[in-house]
Amino acid sequence: MPKHAGTPVDLSRAEREALAGEILGASVAIPAGPGRAAPVEGTIVDESLSTLVIRVPGRSRTVRLPKAGLTGTIVLGAGESPLRGDLLRVRPEDRTKRILTGGPRRYR
Repeated sequence: MPKHAGTPVDLSRAEREALAGEILGASVAIPAGPGRAAPVEGTIVDESLSTLVIRVPGRSRTVRLPKAGLTGTIVLGAGESPLRGDLLRVRPEDRTKRILTGGPRRYR
């Protein structure tokens, strides 16, 4: 597989397939970091090109986090996997092409 910027070469095939599929409804745990005083744990309820919307139990409002620079863990069919927002920073409908083929960020 050719190495491109942001290619998930260190993920197993099962982890890549899980991330390439639907991630809505998956549980996530994101530690505190720049711009976040507290860690965020909850369920992904929406996704866009550059953000994830997470429903946190016990809160009435959802939390919108930018994918850029985001790290944490996500629980999918393959079990618990590392979550790197930069890897997911692509339109949800193009994620399969990018993650499974290791292709460039933009297609010409």
